[in-house]
Amino acid sequence: MKRCGWAKNELAIKYHDEEWGVPQHDDRILFEFLVLEGAQAGLSWDTVLKKRESYHAAFDNFDAAKIAGYDERKRTELLANEGIIRNRLKINSAVRNAKAFLEIQKEFGSFDKYIWNFVDGKPVVNSWKDLSEVPAKTEISDAMSKDLKKRGFNFVGSTIMYAFMQATGMVNDHVVSCFRCNKV
Repeated sequence: MKRCGWAKNELAIKYHDEEWGVPQHDDRILFEFLVLEGAQAGLSWDTVLKKRESYHAAFDNFDAAKIAGYDERKRTELLANEGIIRNRLKINSAVRNAKAFLEIQKEFGSFDKYIWNFVDGKPVVNSWKDLSEVPAKTEISDAMSKDLKKRGFNFVGSTIMYAFMQATGMVNDHVVSCFRCNKV
């Protein structure tokens, strides 16, 4: 069975085969990926996958309303949690982004409605033959990043947002030889 070349270990293979590129419309899952993609900045995705379960426990199953209320005591507790990426800027970003996320939900009715508007409500389907062809960012991720920053988000640069788009199925970047390419 052929897969995208980056899926090389048990966790990555499971994530690739079951989640990556599958269109997501659940606001909690979309927020989870915003937090995780931001936490991944400068690190490998494998590091995030290894810590993902701990993130669910530490961040109240990615309940944006709860995270928006995290005080300094809770943030200090998170900094001491070895199960997550212990970076003050990334933890503070999760709280800041939760607040901005809630504002978008108020304005648009859901984060899903807001974010999927960048791709006109349907996934961008690419036909890459090789991983080397896959871009790190696009005009769409540039626009998304710019708008999110304007709304108060951080750790949402264009490269992070393109990875978010891939993770949440807004773009299908499975290479054409991958068995998942036509399934998502």
